[in-house]
Amino acid sequence: MTPAVAALPLADYLTSVLARIAPLPPLDLDLTQAYGNVLAEHVMAPAPLPAFDYAAIDGYALRTEDVLSARQDRPVRLNVVGDIGVTSWRPVRVLPGSCFSVASGAPLPAGADAVAPPFWTDQGMAAVEVHSAPKRGQGVRRTGDEVASGSTLAKSGSFVTPALVALLAAAGVGHVVVRPQPRVVVVATGDELVDTGRSSQPGQVVDANSHALAAAAAEAGAHAYRIGICDDDPEALRAMLDDQILRSDLIITTGGTSTGPGDMARRILGRDGTVQFSDVSVYPCSSMGFGAVGAEEVPIVCLPGDPGAALIGFEVLARPLIQRLSGNEPVFRPAVKAHLLETVTSPTGLREFRPAHAAERRGGGYTVQPLAGGPYTLSGLAEANGLLVLGEKVTGAGAGSTVDVLLIDRRR
Repeated sequence: MTPAVAALPLADYLTSVLARIAPLPPLDLDLTQAYGNVLAEHVMAPAPLPAFDYAAIDGYALRTEDVLSARQDRPVRLNVVGDIGVTSWRPVRVLPGSCFSVASGAPLPAGADAVAPPFWTDQGMAAVEVHSAPKRGQGVRRTGDEVASGSTLAKSGSFVTPALVALLAAAGVGHVVVRPQPRVVVVATGDELVDTGRSSQPGQVVDANSHALAAAAAEAGAHAYRIGICDDDPEALRAMLDDQILRSDLIITTGGTSTGPGDMARRILGRDGTVQFSDVSVYPCSSMGFGAVGAEEVPIVCLPGDPGAALIGFEVLARPLIQRLSGNEPVFRPAVKAHLLETVTSPTGLREFRPAHAAERRGGGYTVQPLAGGPYTLSGLAEANGLLVLGEKVTGAGAGSTVDVLLIDRRR
């Protein structure tokens, strides 16, 4: 396949589109709602972590100088002057020749500099014999050991993970300022479309796109809303867009992006300049539209109606836009160099994104096995964990050559 007209280089097209998108305004969220968002501000520790000295293990809090000579055959005897639980709050002090029985997490008594585990003792109650000497600091967590008060817990741009939520909560942080997850509306256009639960037949095509792209948007970190099917009717399309503007940070449509008589999305949205449709050097999915709708100028992406091409278009255009709106950097999938296992050919003048299966080699690096592409891209994508990328000037790559691969799923 050779493009009929000179297509815009993909890199130039993405640069121009992404330049028009800014991250969503920051939002103050309760920590319980922050997972999956990106921090819009640095988070500083309001207090040290740990907030007080405490016992890291069950045992006996003691002064190491009292047990320096402790041996298995010559234990050191200490008086157990009390028990300290996790909820204890009264300040106490260890005096020479004494110790406290402590629970893991209990406040460390003043003067103690180690906790001897029970199996280093005879586990006495009123008095205990210690037969192994702990080192200073053993079994103890000191105030600020992990995080000092006023230090940076997380930087702006950090993705809020479960582990980060735990760190922030432990440090006393209850609210964070984040970039909200974008609200993405997905709609498929076309008079021929019917909903799922049946097979396609002449004159009818099952709408796979709105389901697939809503799932892809959710996987990219967005709140995805599948609107379903919109007929090829100018008034219906405009009414649908008007209805969705206030609930959307990004609108994705599929179908009608080419130049045929039935391609209504291009005729309706391209005629008044709402969306600029471009032939881009991408295979499949060479025809894409981008613009803004409504007074709020909500970004809109128009992708082809072929399900495989629509999913490739989502990967190269819509997904980076979602990442930019979310405040995520980088906006593109991670890429690796891989050893090609099978010779492939590619269309002249187009950057092909072919489904592939990438695998890590035992000695390091990756191998990549091409999967079905072209008109069979959808079945190939169902098996793929990567996209083999062949540049505009590449017409073929031989087995054994090194190629670029975008990793789209590291679980397989």
